Amino acid sequence: MGSTEGFRIVLLLLLIGCAIAVNLTKNLMQAVIIFMSYSSIMCILWILMESPDLAITEAAVGAGISGTLFLMTLKKIKAEDAGENEKKIKKKKGKR
Repeated sequence: MGSTEGFRIVLLLLLIGCAIAVNLTKNLMQAVIIFMSYSSIMCILWILMESPDLAITEAAVGAGISGTLFLMTLKKIKAEDAGENEKKIKKKKGKR
């Protein structure tokens, strides 16, 4: 077994680990980061399989655009949650 073969096996194990971890994590930010790591590892695997077109697509779409959209969505969700919490606090103060 050559060093390239060992490297591929390590990457595949990391890929499986990322797939399991993204499903088990409770924190959404951690899940997005793990998903982006998954896409980056997949990109490296596509390069090792001599498919540069798929590697570029995986890097651009998987880690780039999808990751950015997920992060923007998380930011928007947190902003809405903060707004709802402020409304609840104002209602509680108004009842007193």
